[in-house]
Amino acid sequence: MSGPDCTDPLNAPASPARRRVLGSSAVLLLSVCVPGLSHAAQVLAVRVWPAKDYTRVTLEHDNELKFSHFMLANPQRMVVDIEGLQLNDALRELVSKITPDDPYIQQVRVGQNRPGVVRLVIDLKEEISPQVFSLEPVGEYRHRLVLDLYPVRPFDPLLALLQDKRLAPDAASPGNSSDATPPAITQTDKVPDANSKNVKRLITIALDPGHGGEDPGAIGRRGSREKDVVLSIAQRLQKKFSQEPNMRVMLTRDDDYFVPLNVRVQKARRVQADLFVSVHADAFVRPDARGSSVFALSERGASSTAARWLADKENAADLIGGVNINTQNKQLASVLLDLSTTAQINDSLKVGQAVLGELGQINDLHKAQVEQAGFAVLKAPDIPSILIETAFISNPQEEARLNDDAYQEQLADAILAGIKRYFAKNPPLAKSKLARVDLPAAARPRSLL
Repeated sequence: MSGPDCTDPLNAPASPARRRVLGSSAVLLLSVCVPGLSHAAQVLAVRVWPAKDYTRVTLEHDNELKFSHFMLANPQRMVVDIEGLQLNDALRELVSKITPDDPYIQQVRVGQNRPGVVRLVIDLKEEISPQVFSLEPVGEYRHRLVLDLYPVRPFDPLLALLQDKRLAPDAASPGNSSDATPPAITQTDKVPDANSKNVKRLITIALDPGHGGEDPGAIGRRGSREKDVVLSIAQRLQKKFSQEPNMRVMLTRDDDYFVPLNVRVQKARRVQADLFVSVHADAFVRPDARGSSVFALSERGASSTAARWLADKENAADLIGGVNINTQNKQLASVLLDLSTTAQINDSLKVGQAVLGELGQINDLHKAQVEQAGFAVLKAPDIPSILIETAFISNPQEEARLNDDAYQEQLADAILAGIKRYFAKNPPLAKSKLARVDLPAAARPRSLL
């Protein structure tokens, strides 16, 4: 080869002259320079998190980096140049980590573009709108370079609900359940019927499995990860909701990927949910801590020191999971905080107590009452919201139960029973256009635009 192949960006220089030649097919989107790099960085690990919402690529490295990226069309490609980096085996592994079912990445090519500069070329399946940013070391992680590939035409959770095939008339018939495990508790038969004539419309539940992707949540002594346990419980609960003729459910995540806390709230508001339920598996500094808990939002501080500690830990999920702070809208955060009403909190306490009562039938309770603290994920202003700590994953006995299929079924049955009990006594009102606070497009997270 006599010179750079202008049809292949892997070895082509990213000079201003080249970009002028490319014309409208290439757009420089971001350039970040970090002065004073003391030595070449080494990539320590690469991770890929494909999901219908977006695909995330993470490069973990041991020192700060300079990086830039631009887009190419026909075909769609994303080019990332990383300075102060030498190609190594860890970075080469990125090529093999792209799976055929990734919704947005076709393949990745990695090469030494020029001395001290590594180039990534990401061949895309469709047009994307990327976010490229760096994260400082936190928790178990070193420096991270994050590539978030959002589709230009994003997934819409409301449209998915409207297209839910289970809304067919026979979907809720008893014979349609695919569960092989029979209901593990019988007290659900005594629950007031949430499907009675008092409930005059479809109830929408936003079900939020905590953590995900880069954020594993708490990790038990046997290596169980909170993000995996709560996703399994939430999926069981989703199946049970789907068998209720007047209920439907939206999962804030249905796979192993990270969703920022405010986006979880916005997804719930997008589908005009009647209830937001965040599912977690607690951890504490003492391995003997045990029992189930339910939390609601507090306007006046935490109800206990432990509740405050837990809220601080859960609110740190964005730091560990990795949020692009340049896109976080301070106005949005202020609106969600200021519009959290006493009525919303009172309703949250009611449904929380109903769920706690059912959980007490299958497990010890850490506290007999619903606790309160400033959980960021509970700040939807117009949706009753609770956070359920199903059990302490840091307790070896409870960790074992959390990994047991039968016990997960019991947890899902208990949560469903509590929610049905609440709605039987507090039927949802007709939806009002004034009840939902619509934010301008500029204030919404990119992934929901």
